[in-house]
Amino acid sequence: MKKNISKLYRGGLFIALATSMISCGDDFLKQDPLSFYEPGTTYSTEAGLQAALTQCDKQLKTYIIDNNWNNIGLATNYLMSDVGMYAKTDMGGGFQDNFDAKLTPTSGMAGGGDGNYMQRFWDQGFAMVKYANSVLSYVDKVQGLADNVRDAYKGRAYFHRSYAYYNLTLQFGDIPLITKLMTVPKQNYKSTSKTAIFEMLQNDLEFAVKHVPAQANMQYVGQVNQEACMELLIKVYLVNGEYKKAEDLATDLISNHGLHLMTQPFGTWQPSGCETTWKVTRNVVWDLHRTPNVCNPENKETIMAIINSNDEDHLNYNVMRAMFAHWSNGVIKDPHGLGGPGQCIARNNKNYNETLDWTRAIGRGIALNRTSFFYNKTIWNQDGETDWQDLRHNREVGNWLEMEDLKYNNPKSDFYGKNYQLYATEDYVKDGKTIVKKGDILCGDTIRSWYPTPLYQCYILDVPNENNMGANQFHGASGKGCNGDMYLFRLAETYLLRAEAKFYQGNATGAAADVNEIRKRANAKKMYTTVSIGDIMAERARELYLEEFRQAEMVRVSWCLAKSGMPDEWGETYSLDNWDKQEGTDLNGGSYWFKRCTRYNVFNQPYGKGTSGPQNFEYKINKHNMFWPVPNSAITANNKAQLRQNFGYDGYDANVPMFTDWKEAVADEDSAN
Repeated sequence: MKKNISKLYRGGLFIALATSMISCGDDFLKQDPLSFYEPGTTYSTEAGLQAALTQCDKQLKTYIIDNNWNNIGLATNYLMSDVGMYAKTDMGGGFQDNFDAKLTPTSGMAGGGDGNYMQRFWDQGFAMVKYANSVLSYVDKVQGLADNVRDAYKGRAYFHRSYAYYNLTLQFGDIPLITKLMTVPKQNYKSTSKTAIFEMLQNDLEFAVKHVPAQANMQYVGQVNQEACMELLIKVYLVNGEYKKAEDLATDLISNHGLHLMTQPFGTWQPSGCETTWKVTRNVVWDLHRTPNVCNPENKETIMAIINSNDEDHLNYNVMRAMFAHWSNGVIKDPHGLGGPGQCIARNNKNYNETLDWTRAIGRGIALNRTSFFYNKTIWNQDGETDWQDLRHNREVGNWLEMEDLKYNNPKSDFYGKNYQLYATEDYVKDGKTIVKKGDILCGDTIRSWYPTPLYQCYILDVPNENNMGANQFHGASGKGCNGDMYLFRLAETYLLRAEAKFYQGNATGAAADVNEIRKRANAKKMYTTVSIGDIMAERARELYLEEFRQAEMVRVSWCLAKSGMPDEWGETYSLDNWDKQEGTDLNGGSYWFKRCTRYNVFNQPYGKGTSGPQNFEYKINKHNMFWPVPNSAITANNKAQLRQNFGYDGYDANVPMFTDWKEAVADEDSAN
């Protein structure tokens, strides 16, 4: 039986290491070792390496979630994308709408909370680099390791560092390359081009694929395995224009590693939060996304999971609170004008009705981040018909929930037990006074309180609150006892990556076959005979919502289109000369990322500006916002040399030198030691 990695290394050494982690923050350039102990002593044994790698594994989770009560870090990659947008309309000046005006090197990047996680991705990304460098800096000094064991440690550390730089580079562009722990202070880093960094990632991941064991040869799940190294290398091959290598590696991963798409219900059956309120009929898509099944041995689709089901280092993953519509905030009225017909009613309340327990069924959302019209409606329309058959969009089986599916549960409402309405269907007159007119909108804040939810993707059994009869808020994995395991990689994405590789090689028919494998499993109505890059990206949105780093992947695909010369769905092509160096908010030009945001979402459109609830808003992006600014704090900390700022932001200077060969950047580090 495979064991959970969370049970590994819980001895005194690991605890000492875990409690001595320093915050990266402005000090990311210091690259201090993991422990306050003498590193040469701490890492002189295999147990020390194991402890350091365990911290690397834990950092994958810390990178995505941080125990925040209201928000999840991953959602930041949806704020400037085609499928998501910020929605917390009581944030006042902190509302995340106009990134053109608000996002600068000195402001607009938050470290979490109710804003965005941009600064935190920088800090935690470089923390991940530091932890991996700790292993790589000492692994060759540990005595008695067999060559294959030593190389496996190196390969896993390369994966962690590569995963960090993959995301950091696609978020922040040209950044410092740090590959070792400095023995003397270094404050004269130069930036390294993103092209050079990806060349290094290919070199490191090819080593990892050769030397990290396959999952079948490992005792534990949750550690880096060969298959995860392959998945990340496929993405790197795509960026580097190695399309045939990407296709072949994806085929190897799909065919030769005991993996397959799950096509039938399996594993632990976990129903909806309250079946008498909202029933889910068992189906494979629901089972696939139940957190107890992520690491279930029956699940042959999991490539690598992030473990968050152990009490020792569980982090709250309040996805239901952060992402679900704020249906209980009082701004939704019934057709007779009664505000607050949706209430969070505890089971020990005299007004409790088990058939109207929406709190347990969908949680008490506050909608920091919401989905776009494109995700909610457009991508489910095929040939002019809405596909309600697709299990990912299926209300009949319970996987998908529209606001009109909710029912008023305030006993004072004349519509108690009836379905929500967005518009009044008739006049309501009381005591000679017209209270509601036919056609009146009944929701005063449609940004935050009126949008559908892919329940299958977001629901997590909230164990502590389920065990509390007085609980009137359910948030997801809100504490000990909750299973919040999540996918880092699963095989469905591999098919979509192989589709991309085929598309860039001009094989749109072969690409369609891979996309159709995902659609068949989902029981979608329409199958493709050929696909555009837009079709592949839409399928990624349907399949990988809240699993992929959406903006980072949109940047990656923008880069791939510029390198391959292949057209987008509108027939437009891109150039490596300027795909990442365009300025302006007009709808002409820009990268593929910019086009998708402005054509499939509200950004820079007339209807992206107005008032909702208490918030005035203007959803706006600039073409240069594709990359986030390098934080000014990092630039000033590096006070003996100049880091490059990204194009379009204050401080950008094309004449600031940077490394264009990753080996030169490494040699510069060596000269400082």
